[in-house]
Amino acid sequence: MPNLFSPFTLKDVSLRNRIAIPPMCQYSAQDGLSNDWHQIHYAGLARGGAGLVIVEATAVSPEGRISPEDLGLWSDDHIEGLARIAASIKAAGAVPGIQIAHAGRKASANRPWDGDDHIPESDPRGWQTIAPSAIAYGENLSRVPRAMTLADIERVKADFAAAARRARQAGFEWLELHYAHGYLAQSFFSAHSNQRDDQYGGSLEGRSRFPLETLAAVREVWPENLPLTARFGVIEYDGRDEDTVAESIELIRNMRKGGLDLLNVSANFVIPDVNIPWATPAFLAPLAERVRREAGLPVASAWGIDDPQIANRVVEDEQMDLVMIGRAHLADPHYTFSLAKTLEQPRPTWILPAPYAHWLERYRGAAA
Repeated sequence: MPNLFSPFTLKDVSLRNRIAIPPMCQYSAQDGLSNDWHQIHYAGLARGGAGLVIVEATAVSPEGRISPEDLGLWSDDHIEGLARIAASIKAAGAVPGIQIAHAGRKASANRPWDGDDHIPESDPRGWQTIAPSAIAYGENLSRVPRAMTLADIERVKADFAAAARRARQAGFEWLELHYAHGYLAQSFFSAHSNQRDDQYGGSLEGRSRFPLETLAAVREVWPENLPLTARFGVIEYDGRDEDTVAESIELIRNMRKGGLDLLNVSANFVIPDVNIPWATPAFLAPLAERVRREAGLPVASAWGIDDPQIANRVVEDEQMDLVMIGRAHLADPHYTFSLAKTLEQPRPTWILPAPYAHWLERYRGAAA
């Protein structure tokens, strides 16, 4: 029976344990370029012992950024800095992953601590957003996007493929497509945000077309021996949950047929007026288990799984293959080491770099 500290292998990539650090936006780049903040941040996380570290949502085009401070992969100029980050993650013993994304109608926003709202049209820092249909998200993101033309759709699919190619050039070994959280691919799939009357809207087949074709474009350029994964919102919590989950599983089955290797199960966040059960620990675990069983794919998930016993249980009960633990690693970059100690793993210091592990093991039990 696997547990949180069992190795996990997907394609030609092996993780030292089932703990992954999910993408967490730092909003600290300029012109999409990484800098010392990103370098130190990701190297520090990787040293803590997790099996996989996924670099934050990285825009496939300037228009695809959530904020002006997002990382980018729309230019070869971005490769060098990200290559240093990938190398530092790998040197620390973790697998380097990256998430590529287009924010759609949620783009052109201020950073969360600067308002988390759309940049005014009069502000030169902002830009015109695009989406399947000219429907605003609402609340603090009230700007109406421009409905995408067929030419726009072809361009964005090509942007994803180009970013995937650059991600591999930078040395990343795990690729995640951001198909969740109300961003572009998710908004194509949701009837709340997609009211097109062409081949990219209407029926389940039409609303699935953009994510499936984008996956196909990326599959052509991403190496077959390395994991190609996606983060996708399978539920909206809008009162029609069973219908949404059933449609989502149908799409996921088709993504598996199209070459997807693992799904990171999340929520949609397509509309603001929803009732998400944040207070329930591991509230997405039953859905992840259902996706795993009905779609036939390995799964991961996040949200409320940072408790050691819960994190271990969802793996032992085969609800998830990987556990995504984010904020706890921000608070303590060595949280994986803390998990190992709490779960009484033999010699938990094995997951740390030697300059840490030697001294912690040598003086275990001694006063600091």
